[in-house]
Amino acid sequence: MRKSHTQKISDVIRESLREMQIDRKLKEVNMVSQWESLMGRTVASRTSKIYIRNRILHIHVTSSVLKNELIMLRQDIISRLNEKAGERLIEEIVIR
Repeated sequence: MRKSHTQKISDVIRESLREMQIDRKLKEVNMVSQWESLMGRTVASRTSKIYIRNRILHIHVTSSVLKNELIMLRQDIISRLNEKAGERLIEEIVIR
């Protein structure tokens, strides 16, 4: 007689993503796509380009005033984004 070893499909998918080492990239893509909800409409409307490479968040802004504010709030932004992701995805922010 065979023993049944059933698993939830969500657990199987999560484990497969971890094994293929793409779970981190999916979280990064999700974070970039939710930029407006995380930072607000005003910041998002003045942001022209956002991407994550080697745990560094690169942000291109169109306003020098916003750039200065984001530089001052850099550590708070890193904390907020990492908390939302559930792990330490971002270590540094580069604002241009």
